Amino acid sequence: MCALNILPVEKIREADAYTIAHEPIKSIDLMERAARACTQWLSEYAAVYKNYKVLCGMGNNGGDGLAMARILHNKGLNVEVFYIKHAQQASADNLENFKKIANIPGLVVTEVFENESLPEVEKGDVFIDALLGSGLNKPVTGFLAGIIKQVNESDAFIVSVDIPSGLFVNQSNDSKGAIIRADYTLSFQLPKLAFFIPENETYVGEWVLLDIGLDEEFIKHCNTNYYLTTQQDCKDIYRPRHKFDHKGTFGHALLIAGSLGKTGAAIMAAKACLRAGAGLVTAHIPLCAMDSMQSALPEAMVSIDESDTHFSALPDLSPYRAMAIGPGLGMHDESVKQLKLLIQEARRPLIMDADALNILAENKTWLPFMRPGTILTPHPKEFERLTSKVDNQYNRLEILQAFATRFQLYVILKGAYSTVACPDGSLYFNPTGNPGMATGGSGDVLTGILLGLLSSGYSPKEACILGVWLHGKAGDIAARKWSQPSLIASDIIQYLGKAFKKID
Repeated sequence: MCALNILPVEKIREADAYTIAHEPIKSIDLMERAARACTQWLSEYAAVYKNYKVLCGMGNNGGDGLAMARILHNKGLNVEVFYIKHAQQASADNLENFKKIANIPGLVVTEVFENESLPEVEKGDVFIDALLGSGLNKPVTGFLAGIIKQVNESDAFIVSVDIPSGLFVNQSNDSKGAIIRADYTLSFQLPKLAFFIPENETYVGEWVLLDIGLDEEFIKHCNTNYYLTTQQDCKDIYRPRHKFDHKGTFGHALLIAGSLGKTGAAIMAAKACLRAGAGLVTAHIPLCAMDSMQSALPEAMVSIDESDTHFSALPDLSPYRAMAIGPGLGMHDESVKQLKLLIQEARRPLIMDADALNILAENKTWLPFMRPGTILTPHPKEFERLTSKVDNQYNRLEILQAFATRFQLYVILKGAYSTVACPDGSLYFNPTGNPGMATGGSGDVLTGILLGLLSSGYSPKEACILGVWLHGKAGDIAARKWSQPSLIASDIIQYLGKAFKKID
């Protein structure tokens, strides 16, 4: 796999230094490369804007901004630099770029000292934030906080270079510190962990990766627990079918789901399982769900529970390559007892979702007895019930890692950038999906996709990474067809085939 590494600040700096030493390239020339990548993006995606205000600090992030100002001016655009004097000494590359623009005719440079403020910014301007960058070590207060407040209150289109000024890369942000609220963030080469934290969305806006030629081999071999799944990862995982394959090749899946009034969850999960490639699917359902299941999905087989209304008895587990339990299950006392029995007897890969997770949350002593490699698919509230309340989203990631490692489970924390936590402590953030998928039944579809992949012979890790990506990609295709507000869970199943075509 070639998942994108998500590195801490110190490793990113090491990647810069390694590239400078081994390409070789001068640091000022690497800064120029970064500036040109940013201005190229602006010329492609913000060409409508003609007036640019460049907010530059005195470090290397400010040096990027100074170089951008020169390049934009040379393109014939109206550029004004606000050089914020917040430190005793500028960095060497910053100072060199400042000297390059100091006497350029028509390029306005305004030095802003402590206790001063910015001139008024006109609506329709672009504000380029190159104030502080990723080297932040304390919340922004005082003079700089006032500057940031002015930028945020302007009517300008705000683009941050590398990371919004005031935003920490790898830790929770102090609510007392000022942070730029960018419309776009142009990140160099790699995403930052901060981009995947829900409370940072208002600061980061949309983020874009710009290739500035950092040494790829160095980055590849940096130790990290954080990764961004790519489409190429899914292509590497995906197994094309062969001429002499048959339904036995792709396994027999068991889905334990449904209860009175919740048959739809079982139907959607079973259909998604078939669409994800399972050779055979048996849905173990109560009698009340049988007619609906057989009418809606004739391709599925059914195993009828002893109860008319809910899950009350395990079927024979021996025929199945993979199993899933939870969609529409309910929390009846008999269901609780049978889930405990399933955990004890499972000898095949198992997925637990929805009410199975709610039952587990009320019986945490069962966790140590779960089969290693079991997949849990909680949304944030379900995860809190399984573990504990969280202080912030960074804390949630720490708890997620510790939980998956301690019990040797795969945990898919659902939401924007759904996160796959692996037993080795690694986290994979998924880039596909959209808010239209926040609708009833979407999680049931994901469970079905995972079950279909497990049944087809994918490992739990492969099924999690590929399944979450496919689920989100199908949702993205569906949203383009129907819009996010009108998207329903069945649409995700409908477009799952087109999601597969993206990697086949």
